[in-house]
Formats: sequence, C-alpha cells, structure tokens
Amino acid sequence: MDRPSQIIECGDFVLRRWREQSDFDQVFTLIEESRDHLLPWMPWVAQHSEKSTRDFLAKSESRWASGEVYNYAVVKDGTPIGMCQTYRGAEPQGWRMGYWLHPAAAGQGIATRATAALVAEMFTLPDVEYVEITHDLANTHSSAIPRRLGFTEVRHEQAPPPTAPSGRGVDVVWRLNRPARPVNGTAAP
Repeated sequence: MDRPSQIIECGDFVLRRWREQSDFDQVFTLIEESRDHLLPWMPWVAQHSEKSTRDFLAKSESRWASGEVYNYAVVKDGTPIGMCQTYRGAEPQGWRMGYWLHPAAAGQGIATRATAALVAEMFTLPDVEYVEITHDLANTHSSAIPRRLGFTEVRHEQAPPPTAPSGRGVDVVWRLNRPARPVNGTAAP
C-alpha cells in the first residue's frame, strides 16, 4: 500500500508523523496550551486529558498502519506548533483534511503552507483523485485556507455530532481535484 512520507519538509518547519512512544509530552502540552483557542470549533477538546492524548497517539499509530489516517505534527525549531491530518473520505479516491495550530503560531501562513504540502504529498499517491477540507459554516477563518489553495466550495452538509460549541452544525465542504496527469510527456487536456 502506498503511503505519504513520514516527514514532509516545508521550509522553516516540517510535518512529521506523530509517534506513540515518544510524543506524549509534546502533544499533551500542545493541546493543553491550545485548549481555549480550539474549544469553540473542536468539540473533542472538551474531553482533553492524559488518557485522551494516549488514545489519540495509539490510534494514530494503528490508523497509519492501516492506511486510514495520516496524522502529522507541525514542527518548527524542534517544537510541535500544531497538527495536520488527512483521512479517507466517503469514496475510496477521496481524502479529507484537517489542521490546527497553537494560537501563538496562527496568522503566519503556517497552516496554509502545511496544508499545501500535505495536499501535494497526497497527490503523489496513485489512488488519490481529490482532497476535501470541511469546516463549520460559522468558522469563517477556516475558509481562508481552502480558498487560498484553489479549492472549490462544493456543498454544505449536516455536521456529525457532536457539533462545535460556536458552530451552526453545518459543514462547508471544499474540494481540490488532482491536477491533470501528463500524457506521453505532454499535459493532459
């Protein structure tokens, strides 16, 4: 099975696969310090604990192995400053993405560049035809990244429970299709 790289270089930061055995302290601290920033949009943060962090890391390992989910730490100067992930969508050729940053790292273009790098990496895999990003309709800041990266808004859908405390319960779905592949050394029409 084809998988994305475990480390993706992004200039002044990297995306690197989370590791169950070595990353507990870093991921726990990252979530703890980002809790108030994330809570309005990410319901899972309300249940943040040592156990939930250990469970996240264990699931990250098993889901990476099965090819279901690829979770990355966004690491700058040796310190995780956020997370970026991609996971299988409803159709086998489609993947969804999510991302978030520590509040001190927000507003610097890091999430946009991390997302762009992960999208490019996913399109190196032969069976990935499109990538989607979803966010709650009320989370207008999250629409900036797919817009900047050339995604197209394709639909609104009911958000799965639990809904975000600040959300409307309606997800906006953005899609980016794989660029045309060259045919016989020339660009496809």
